[in-house]
Amino acid sequence: MARTDIEIAQAATMRPIVELAHERLGIPAQALEPYGHYKAKLDLKWMESLAGRPDGKLVLVTAISPTPAGEGKTTTTVGLGDALNRLGKRTVIALREPSLGPVFGMKGGAAGGGLAQVVPMEDINLHFTGDFHAIALAHNLLAALIDNHIHHGNALALDPRRIVWRRVMDMNDRAMRSTVIGLGGAGNGFPREDGFDIVAASEVMAIFCLATSRQDLKARLGHIIVGYTRSMQPVRAIDLRAHGAMAALLKDAIKPNLVQTLENNLALVHGGPFANIAHGCNTVMATRAALKLGEYVVTEAGFGADLGAEKFIDIKCRKSGLRPDCAVVVATLRALRHHGGATPEQYDLAQPDAVERGIVNLERHVDNVRNHYGLPCVVAINAYESDTDDELAVVRRNMARRGVPVVVARHWAAGSAGAQELAHAVVQLVEAGTADMRFVYADEQTLWDKMRTVAQQIYGASDISANTAVRAKIAQLQADGHGHYPVCVAKTQYSFSTDPQLRGAPSGHMVNIREVRLAAGAEFVVMICGDVMTMPGLPKEPASMRMDIDDDGRITGLC
Repeated sequence: MARTDIEIAQAATMRPIVELAHERLGIPAQALEPYGHYKAKLDLKWMESLAGRPDGKLVLVTAISPTPAGEGKTTTTVGLGDALNRLGKRTVIALREPSLGPVFGMKGGAAGGGLAQVVPMEDINLHFTGDFHAIALAHNLLAALIDNHIHHGNALALDPRRIVWRRVMDMNDRAMRSTVIGLGGAGNGFPREDGFDIVAASEVMAIFCLATSRQDLKARLGHIIVGYTRSMQPVRAIDLRAHGAMAALLKDAIKPNLVQTLENNLALVHGGPFANIAHGCNTVMATRAALKLGEYVVTEAGFGADLGAEKFIDIKCRKSGLRPDCAVVVATLRALRHHGGATPEQYDLAQPDAVERGIVNLERHVDNVRNHYGLPCVVAINAYESDTDDELAVVRRNMARRGVPVVVARHWAAGSAGAQELAHAVVQLVEAGTADMRFVYADEQTLWDKMRTVAQQIYGASDISANTAVRAKIAQLQADGHGHYPVCVAKTQYSFSTDPQLRGAPSGHMVNIREVRLAAGAEFVVMICGDVMTMPGLPKEPASMRMDIDDDGRITGLC
């Protein structure tokens, strides 16, 4: 019987992180703050000393539109990082931290899988080093200070009807999407409508991931707009004198976390916004540190290339100056069968015709990566036992028309040995030096035109729409001087459209903007489209139902 991911991880031979960091990357012991034997945080002062070093090469791993059949983007990121190290390229992996919502919900953990994982897997998927808790506390401190300010006289004249700062928790809980607070009498505050988002959607999370230093972090926190006065003047966190305490809560969280793979290669795991409702990238600080430490850095952007990769380019790269040298687009034949109309019962059945129909999804993602993001790419087919040569021939034939190499990667079953061909292909792309990264839209375009450009060029939509109130909000943000910000699109990850049931590569659809939120500290405007929720719900049978712990503290069912 095949071992589960957690059984593989628990059988791993991990090495002390301080010893491994010094041996592999030359990091001195005094530059690390250990959290036990196998995970540690990098000291920020020591990170500053790396500034004079040249940057390594940056490889972005992205994927086709997610399906229930699975793609394996994180697994591929880890497997490729291990394989590049196997080739003698000093490589650092840079990943996001998992959120407890998906871990206990439908998606499960996010530490990779099979023989391509980062460990300690249980720690990473559960509380890790407490970063998410610190972000939630900083966010909710601001929420508490808002209501406390109103309770004690409201000197800032904040209009309780125009408070835009919601609360957060790191768990999927649909019952908390819309709430009423302040009930029970005058001593409990002013009754008003409120609600919760998941921590991954918090603006504090976005700021955390885009900040370049503690100073930058605190300044951005101060710029958060929490609400407006009756005359529509913004009230910011700095007006409540909240930003200093919020930054203090993030004092340790802001330091990147260092862990290892099953093959004892090093990975920085830091920050965790979702790409369907946030910008979907790990922290700028971790990515920059990795580039100073490694010849190669392999990082990923959440969900498909229409979401995570677009935001990696248009938000993270725009704000940080980072520039990828190539991209890897991950797909599985099971997922291509899904996009070709296969049902879950048919995912493991050879279906060249379904792959032929579903290949349009991969084609559009590849075209976006090459033609709109300006990155050379390789397609990585994450291998399953059900794959057939006839189906692979369909993929190779279609990608050959675009001049894009296709590599079958078997890192899940074989670790780095199974991803060597992919590593060679990546090195070849990087050394060719053909990357010409470009943004999808220009800073000077209006917010409306930026959203329309993304919808038409990346999603294949005919146009965008919004009701009168949303249009007025966008126009007001433009008039208030926020028009130069990038847009962060929140929409379903399952389709190029806003309908999760539309598979393949739908075209000519309308993208409706349901809601607009200004993230003044993160410096982007969130466009919430379709029915996507910033607080997910749990499925009928949550992943938590499979989990347990025995008398010796051994966890089971975590995957």
